[in-house]
Amino acid sequence: MDKKNALRAGALAAGTTLMMLLMSSPALALARDDGDDPGQGLTVMETLAQFVIAPTVIFLVIVGLVMVLDRSTDRQPKAKAKAKA
Repeated sequence: MDKKNALRAGALAAGTTLMMLLMSSPALALARDDGDDPGQGLTVMETLAQFVIAPTVIFLVIVGLVMVLDRSTDRQPKAKAKAKA
């Protein structure tokens, strides 16, 4: 029974992936649409700033706010109970 469920899960995953690839093919088209007016491309530094540096800074600000505003008093790790032999 376990092998049958694994086969079903694999078939579902493969089918879902195939459908996603087939449905996303227009996104890879090279033809321009009417009214399409792309702007200038980004430089390497602009790309890194927008997709790497800015999200990292935002993440660090959120972490900092959580650490500063956290008011919990239980900071010590809890001792594990000794198992009886």
